[in-house]
Amino acid sequence: MMQVSRNIMRTLLSSWQPISITPAAGLKLFPPPIKFGNIEYPERRKLRIVEKVPQYPPGMRAFKMQKRLRYMRGPEEVHNFLLYKQYGIIATGGGRLKYNHFEMIRLKLGRKINQDTMFAIWRVDPPWQPVTKKGQGHRMGGGKGSIDHYVTPIKAGHVILELGGHCEFFEVKKILSDIARILPFKAKAVSQEMLDKNAAEQEWMEKNNLNPWTWKYMVQNNMLGCFKWISPNDKLWFNKYL
Repeated sequence: MMQVSRNIMRTLLSSWQPISITPAAGLKLFPPPIKFGNIEYPERRKLRIVEKVPQYPPGMRAFKMQKRLRYMRGPEEVHNFLLYKQYGIIATGGGRLKYNHFEMIRLKLGRKINQDTMFAIWRVDPPWQPVTKKGQGHRMGGGKGSIDHYVTPIKAGHVILELGGHCEFFEVKKILSDIARILPFKAKAVSQEMLDKNAAEQEWMEKNNLNPWTWKYMVQNNMLGCFKWISPNDKLWFNKYL
């Protein structure tokens, strides 16, 4: 057996000839760059500094206010679309923005974007709702506490800020996602294409839904006496918003 294997190896080595291999790059096709066209820029391309305390007219004292959680519940009906039809951050849940959150967004975004070809604008009001707080160790009672800070209430679907210019979504998605992740409520980075796609999917689902037992149908018809145990918010928004 050893003699036979040696003869086979000699035959293979005698018939072997060197082969030259030349590496060649294949044909690569890349999509053409996007044509942005005439992009409308705002007067100010950087996020402006917001006021920590609202300015009242002369002679008017700072007023106190109850919690009024209804300012954070339900869907946003005004600032729920992108003005410049490009990119932004949209809230998916209710919450409050403090002055520190405004500064965090402004500083973080100002370091990341190119001021010459990009812009960013606020879509939320500066802090205006007063939040009161009593000092540590005070007894209960004695009236409402003094104003501690101001906040801006946010509803689900509210656009926090917009970002645009000569840039694509993959360039700014990480920046916007990082900011949305550290906000005090649920939010996400969106583009105009994503909003249009979600709206089309929602409309298609409502038209092609074969199940008649929807939340809206059951609540409006008081199925199983649900008015006794569901919350007042479910009677308004049918289990869509908390």
